[in-house]
Amino acid sequence: MSEVPELVVDRLTVRFAGIVALDSVSFTVAPGTLHAVIGPNGAGKSTCFNVLSGVYRATSGKVTFGRRELTAMAPHRVGALGIARTFQNLALSPLLSVEDNLMLGRHRLMRAGFVRAGLRWPGALREEKLHRERAREIAEFAGIAHRLAMPVGALPYGDQKRVELARALCGEPRLLMLDEPVAGMNATERLEMAELIYAVRDSLGISILLVEHDMGLVMRLADHVTVLDFGRRIASGTPAEVQRDPEVLRAYLGEEAV
Repeated sequence: MSEVPELVVDRLTVRFAGIVALDSVSFTVAPGTLHAVIGPNGAGKSTCFNVLSGVYRATSGKVTFGRRELTAMAPHRVGALGIARTFQNLALSPLLSVEDNLMLGRHRLMRAGFVRAGLRWPGALREEKLHRERAREIAEFAGIAHRLAMPVGALPYGDQKRVELARALCGEPRLLMLDEPVAGMNATERLEMAELIYAVRDSLGISILLVEHDMGLVMRLADHVTVLDFGRRIASGTPAEVQRDPEVLRAYLGEEAV
């Protein structure tokens, strides 16, 4: 895998019809670290994710990934730089098998076009075989290798979330963006997903940007935490520092600052 660059969010502002969704937000995701963005509902977390992945356009400010500026890039160009994301609501193809869903994540890495693949040219067949082997390796890593032949829609919810994370990994990302990866899971599934996320960071050496409401998971996994409230950054630091911050206690935990 190529070198993992730094992600820098610099004074990012987003306005929708006069409503300020993000107000000059800045933070940096250091290479190979897990950086969490937290905050109450409406804080601007999803807006931030959508700007970083090319879905929304920033009103001002910029985002850079290494030497490349992402701010005006379309989603497919952001993905081509090695940035992959999961979604809060599952974005899988329920009628396709797990393996075929994972192969969709390999698409940007394939050289053979649809015509060559459709005509079953020998070069396209060889390439597909190699990509399927890699997809199976990632499925094994994610703990879903025994589900490869099953339609995704027939899987338990926790396994579907694993498939979505594995599909993102199939793009061989340098930055993985996880949007509430344990939302809707039971306690056992949450623990298993936390272990998988930890393994992704430590085994693959990639950077992870995490949006999550499960504070226990955030505090256990994150190297650095940025806290948003009403579109503004109100705190940034290690999990221990953020937990003690009076602004965080007021805005996120609903407690009186001392």
